[in-house]
Amino acid sequence: MGRMTSFLIVPLLLTCGPALAETVLVKYHGPVSLDACICAEVNEGSDVTRICYDSAERYMVIRLRSTYYHYCEIDAGTVQGLRSAGSKRQYFEARIKGSGRDGPFDCRTHSVPKKYRL
Repeated sequence: MGRMTSFLIVPLLLTCGPALAETVLVKYHGPVSLDACICAEVNEGSDVTRICYDSAERYMVIRLRSTYYHYCEIDAGTVQGLRSAGSKRQYFEARIKGSGRDGPFDCRTHSVPKKYRL
């Protein structure tokens, strides 16, 4: 390999590493890696601005304005309902959040999947 070729390959190798997983800070919990989640940005004028879901673990991370929250043992049908709801905020309030620890998917009363525990 000539000298010129090696100068071209080295910078290419330095930029071709594994992608870093995105980590977000979840309120009342701490850092959460979203590498196993499928995320969708929400651009519908709602304060629900992003929905991330790991179907294997039944774990959802949702961004409300600029703050992330998490929900545990949440089924795929509920998440799909949220994603397709005309008013995501109303759906979220009625079917997911609930009131305090009474919420059907509150991680304080449902198990946080092992890989998402601190």
